[in-house]
Amino acid sequence: MSASGYFSYAVPRTDRVSHPGAGSRMAQAIQLHLNQALMRIPRRAESADRSTLADTYVAAGSFSAMINSADHQILFGRRGTGKTHGLLHLHDLVEQTGDVALYLDLRTIGSTGGLYANEALSPAQRGTQLLVDALEAIHDQLLTLAVEGQVPDQDGFLRGLDALVAAATEVEVVGETEQEQTRQEADEHQSGFEASLGRRGGVRGSLGHGTSTTASDRRRRTGVEQHRVLFGPLSRAIQAVVDGIRPGRLWLLLDEWSSIPLDLQPFLADLLRRSVLPIRGSTVKIAAIEHRARFLVPVAGDYLGIEVGSDAASTVSLDDALVFDRSRERAQAFFLQLFHNHVRPILATMVHTAVPDPAEFAKNAFQEGAFAELVRAAEGVPRDAINIAALAAQHAHADRIGRAHVRRAARDWYLRDKKIAVSRYPDAERLLARLVDEVVGRRRSRTFLLPAADRPDTIDALCDARLLHVLRRGVVDPRHPGRLYDGFAIDYGCYVALLKEGTKGVPADVFQFDKAVVDLARLTG
Repeated sequence: MSASGYFSYAVPRTDRVSHPGAGSRMAQAIQLHLNQALMRIPRRAESADRSTLADTYVAAGSFSAMINSADHQILFGRRGTGKTHGLLHLHDLVEQTGDVALYLDLRTIGSTGGLYANEALSPAQRGTQLLVDALEAIHDQLLTLAVEGQVPDQDGFLRGLDALVAAATEVEVVGETEQEQTRQEADEHQSGFEASLGRRGGVRGSLGHGTSTTASDRRRRTGVEQHRVLFGPLSRAIQAVVDGIRPGRLWLLLDEWSSIPLDLQPFLADLLRRSVLPIRGSTVKIAAIEHRARFLVPVAGDYLGIEVGSDAASTVSLDDALVFDRSRERAQAFFLQLFHNHVRPILATMVHTAVPDPAEFAKNAFQEGAFAELVRAAEGVPRDAINIAALAAQHAHADRIGRAHVRRAARDWYLRDKKIAVSRYPDAERLLARLVDEVVGRRRSRTFLLPAADRPDTIDALCDARLLHVLRRGVVDPRHPGRLYDGFAIDYGCYVALLKEGTKGVPADVFQFDKAVVDLARLTG
């Protein structure tokens, strides 16, 4: 299908007048619509309505089957890999089956006293306040369900909600205590003798003695009120709530876990472990950034939080799912479907369309090889792909997007977003510069190997910032069979930014990598 055949306008044939250059202008107008649609794709899932999320969702490999299981799971992925989209899509699927799903964006809960550092409050006090805030958010959503009459056993459900409030809002006063006692005594003594003689004679007498004592205690406590969360009653309350929605299941979907301060995350994890994870008929899904999540801290022979792999049955990594086992075809198929799903409803609001299949969409929107270059530039991150495509469409204007547009867009996205983000971490920024000098400058490559164990935090920070990308895990070096390595690639945009203007060099294939090991000790020493 040609570009001019992409749209089907509802115009009668007799009204059409042929003019020189009309076909060219029509094709240019159509291409402009396509590029504008690419620029209008929402960058974040929470900014789109639920119907759009359902229509645009694309599952990466077996990810959809794994996340739809009833097991408690932790969903790991860097920013922009689709964690929020996946949870919101799961929310809609769950509700369609008759279950109850609660979606909580953890960025929107909490208070200044709980979330922010306050030297006057201990981590335990701030953590407790965070638990109360989280339970309040859960209670509000459950109460809305009860008011709307969406639960089978409303009476039992409401009793469970009342018990939940009682367990989550227990208050104790912590401070100094003063004790005051008063004692009063009174002693009474009476004695006497009385005699009388009657007609029959006789004697009558009396003797009396009485003592009374009164005492009073008064206790005054001065201090501050502190919340306590009672895990036992709370667990029973949540079980009552779950019983009230049977035969449905309760799904608790917690997004943006890594937005909570690291020192407070184990407290919220411990609340889940003690009061929610053991509940029959409940499922918990948590979306987090792997290197910015702390689910457990050891405490005197025990632990506070969730033991990943034991308390939470499994973990799912979107970072690994989007690597596509180094398959170029699978990666292109995923991103092609992703763009087609997003562009289709946008075009429908702009013009009357007959939208073709994804392959035809790619032919109309991209020049030869340009879409493959876009997939390479995205490095498996959907949000980066959407942003780079929008910038490339802006550069192309009314033309089809070419490789030069993609390369320029990737460079702009690196300079605007990623380079600025990593500049806040000087150590990571210095390490990136040394890696670029070593891998790109000296080895003329973009990929390298690092030992899988004992990597510095700066490498994790660069991965979180999407400036380094893991291409393959568990690589064996035949010269050292006892060691495992991970294969990394320097970000495409960072690489392109180093190329001289007008160079014809093409970055190394994202699905291949140089098996040379980088000596981090030498670079950082």
